[in-house]
Amino acid sequence: MKLLVLGGSVFLSRAVAEEAVRRGHDVTCACRGSSGSIPDGARHVVTDRSEGLPEQLTDTFDAVVDVGRQPSWVRAAVTRFPSAHWVFVSTINVYADDSTPGGGPGALPLHEPRPEDVDLREDPEAYGPMKVACEQAVAEGAASATVVRPGLIIGPGDPSGRFAYWAARLADTAEHPEVLLPGTPDDSVQVIDVRDLAAWIVTCAESRRAGTFDGTGLATTRAAFTDAVAAAARELGLHDPTSTTFTAVEQGFLAEQEVEPWMGPRAIPLWLPLPEYAGLMAHDVTASYDAGLTTRPLSETARDTLLWLRETPDAVVTGWSREDEEKVLAAWHERS
Repeated sequence: MKLLVLGGSVFLSRAVAEEAVRRGHDVTCACRGSSGSIPDGARHVVTDRSEGLPEQLTDTFDAVVDVGRQPSWVRAAVTRFPSAHWVFVSTINVYADDSTPGGGPGALPLHEPRPEDVDLREDPEAYGPMKVACEQAVAEGAASATVVRPGLIIGPGDPSGRFAYWAARLADTAEHPEVLLPGTPDDSVQVIDVRDLAAWIVTCAESRRAGTFDGTGLATTRAAFTDAVAAAARELGLHDPTSTTFTAVEQGFLAEQEVEPWMGPRAIPLWLPLPEYAGLMAHDVTASYDAGLTTRPLSETARDTLLWLRETPDAVVTGWSREDEEKVLAAWHERS
């Protein structure tokens, strides 16, 4: 298969290119290459999509994987390669309803599309609507298409640092043995390893599978999530369960303490306020698994992420500090 990856140097798009090369495909990566290197064995065509696709992309590709978010870029690319099977990487942020658990394609309403390009630094709320417009461009212009809507993608190389926070935190219990769990232990958490998502994307390209799917793993509880991450840290000798305690803190109290959800310098990653976000990490992905998605155990992802953190001194780890966590825990215990 001749595969064009629009990207190929960062996280998911790089993992896709790497997996396709591993399977023996002829892979071309079209990207600037300024954010990272493309995998060995892939051809690199330097591309700045804001300036259009370069003339040297003259091949007839069997499939294209596109992670773009600017509608004009996607429309131009589909027009350029209309006979290829398109695998468009969208997002669960296309859904207008984040509160209903068990949703997915066809079961949840979408945002109204934003067909114009928007600078997300000025209007971050445009992300989901722009992706809806991109999906429409692919549906209207490609010969056949798979639309994959990922949730939170995790694993080695993650530039967001959200999952890395939990891996690092549960490997740091010797110094900080009390771990704060936001909300309740039964709250839903749903993630996917970047390598599993990439492998499925390549499979969809190979089989020219048509359809729209959520690209995330099975939902689990926060308690099971932290248990799996702790098990990985323990396997590497970085976690002592006998000295570690987990303390669940109500979300209302966290808000009173000005703790932010999801992302930011004083935020707890992978925590979202309920009930308004009860569906965001609780999608029904039965159709995705039926379509060939397979996922590894979370403990394996956590172990590999910890090894990556050990080998990568400049790896991003986001979230609040241990000092902030301890202050909030002390206030919680005093109140209790």
